[in-house]
Amino acid sequence: KVMVAVVLAASMVFFAGCGGNNDKQNDQQNADAPVVLTVGTNAAFEPFEMMAEDGKTIIGFDVDLINAIAEDQGMKVEMVNMEFDGLVMAVQNGQLDAAIAGMSVTPERQEQVAFTNTYYDAGLNIAVAADNTDINAEADLAGKKVASQMGTTGAAKALELKEAGVVAEVSLLENINVCMMALSNGEVDAVIMDIPVNGAYVAANPDVAKIAAPIESGEPESFAIAVSLENEELLAKLNAGLENVKASGKYMEIYDKYFTAAE
Repeated sequence: KVMVAVVLAASMVFFAGCGGNNDKQNDQQNADAPVVLTVGTNAAFEPFEMMAEDGKTIIGFDVDLINAIAEDQGMKVEMVNMEFDGLVMAVQNGQLDAAIAGMSVTPERQEQVAFTNTYYDAGLNIAVAADNTDINAEADLAGKKVASQMGTTGAAKALELKEAGVVAEVSLLENINVCMMALSNGEVDAVIMDIPVNGAYVAANPDVAKIAAPIESGEPESFAIAVSLENEELLAKLNAGLENVKASGKYMEIYDKYFTAAE
C-alpha cells in the first residue's frame, strides 16, 4: 500500500508537470497568434464595401484597406456586416473594435468615437433617372422628392434642404440600392449620396440613373476609421498602419483597383 501511494504520488507530479508545460506552450502559442480585430461595415456602399457574388464575402476598397493596415501591424480582421446607422453605437459599446464604412468625420460623430487620420476625400452629388431633364443643379431640387441612405451625410444634407424649404419630401432608406429602386419606380425625383457611391451605381446601371450635379454647399467630406474614444492604443496602431500602407504604395494599388478604371 505504501509503494502504491508513492507511485501514485509520483504519477501525479509527472502529469502535473506535463500539464504545466502544455499550459506554457498554449500561452506561448496564444502570445504568438495575431490580434483579431472585429471590424464593422455596411456592405451596400459600393465600391467601398459590398457583397461578393457568393453572397457571403464582404469585398471593396475599405475591406482591402483595413486588411492591409492590419497586416502591417501584425493583426487580422474579422468583418461584420450591419446597418450603417448602428456602427457608431456598436463601436461605443465594445461590440466592434472598429468600423470602416465610408464613414465621414463629423463633429457629432467625433463626440461619440475617435477617428483615425482620414483616408479618402469625398463629397455629395445628385443622381436622377436616366431620362430626367428637369434636374441639372442643386437649385433644381426645389419642390422635389429626394432619397438618401439613413445615417449618412447625404441624409443630413437632404434633411437640411427640407428644413430650408427647398425639397418637398425626404425618404431615408436602407441603402443605395433601395434608394435607386425608389428613383426608378418614380417614388422620388433624386438621390443624394456620396460621389463615388452614386458614381459606381450609375456606371453599372446607366439605363436606370445618371449623375445630374454635385452638391456645392456644405463642408468637404473625408472618410476615416472609427474606434472607441478610450482605445488610444488601437487608434495609434491604425494610424501607423495607414501611414505605412500609403508610403509603401499599397494604398494606391488598392485605389487603382476600385476607382481609376471607372474615372
